[in-house]
Amino acid sequence: MNQLSTTSYPSWAAKYISLVSEEVLTEMESQIEEFPKFLNKLIEKVDYAYAPGKWTIRQLTSHILDTERILMYHLVCIARGDIQNLAGFDEDNYVDQTLSNDRSLFEMGEEFRLLRKSNLLYIKALKPAELDRIGSANHLNISAHALVYVLVGHIKHHQNIIAERYL
Repeated sequence: MNQLSTTSYPSWAAKYISLVSEEVLTEMESQIEEFPKFLNKLIEKVDYAYAPGKWTIRQLTSHILDTERILMYHLVCIARGDIQNLAGFDEDNYVDQTLSNDRSLFEMGEEFRLLRKSNLLYIKALKPAELDRIGSANHLNISAHALVYVLVGHIKHHQNIIAERYL
């Protein structure tokens, strides 16, 4: 994969992208197994929130799954040259609206594993010209290539948050 251009993403994405090495596909692949293992170590704290009004680990994992799907949808649309503005989402509302607050972390980890494996296969099949395409998501320009980094960095970001605030 080519080097990522700093002009191919908005400022909000930088905090995720900065967490990822140039070996983004290797990191993406390693997360397929590593992130579910990380979740399995948190089973005792599944309903713990580090402060009032903050998400529990279960809610945070639900957010991660939703975000994986939404960012990948954006990546697919942009890689395919879609010119419409892609909607953003209200992450707090999505977490509030989920009715799956009884799901196990093991089940959610398995879901992540399948999602990420599918996403990685799709991304590996993209040509450089498709990855270089820029589209609009939430009225901000971003490339499909940058979204690959955001997908990986989003997981790392939340693993860091869990390690710092939940453990």
